[in-house]
Amino acid sequence: MASKPLPRPPRLDPVRLNNLVENADAFFGPGSTYDGRHFSRPSFDGADLSSTDFLECELAAPTFDGAELRGTRFRDTILTDCFAPVLKASRTSWRDVEITTPRWGSAELYDSTWANVRIDGGKLDFLNLRAAKITDLQISDCIIGELDLGGASATRLALKNCRIGTLDIQQATLKDVDLRSTDFRTLNGIASLAGAAIDEYQLGLLAPILAAHLGITVA
Repeated sequence: MASKPLPRPPRLDPVRLNNLVENADAFFGPGSTYDGRHFSRPSFDGADLSSTDFLECELAAPTFDGAELRGTRFRDTILTDCFAPVLKASRTSWRDVEITTPRWGSAELYDSTWANVRIDGGKLDFLNLRAAKITDLQISDCIIGELDLGGASATRLALKNCRIGTLDIQQATLKDVDLRSTDFRTLNGIASLAGAAIDEYQLGLLAPILAAHLGITVA
């Protein structure tokens, strides 16, 4: 019997930044554009960054406590050691972005779009990606309390060596989604698991949920 093809991995290109200018602009107002800037430990706490563009920027140790990022766009940008107890970032756009060791409490990223993005390390209490449009996203070595992908459309999404408390995929559309090597305690929405790859160990953990979903009595 022919083996089934493995999920296609995310298509990821490294972000390369050159000749960045140290940002000296203290004004972080809505609708601004920052191009080719380096931010060293910037505090965006309480700032209105809605509809702001960050293009070819590096944000080193930024804080977003109480900031409004609705509709903000990140392009060819690197964020390291990002901190936000509450990240209000619905309808944001992330394209060609690297995020390293974020520490987010409640990350409200519903209705957002993701393309060619890496998230490496860090701890996220609640990652809300409901109704997000995801293409080529890799999340690795991350501790996530709850990952909500309800109603999301995800293509070439890989979760590598992550620890997730609750994974919610209710009404999600998945294609080439790789969940192998990631530990999750609870899965909501098993009917939407088509298009995802799991390993044998995970299949054993999901057996009771599958049986209940199919109405099977195990005696």
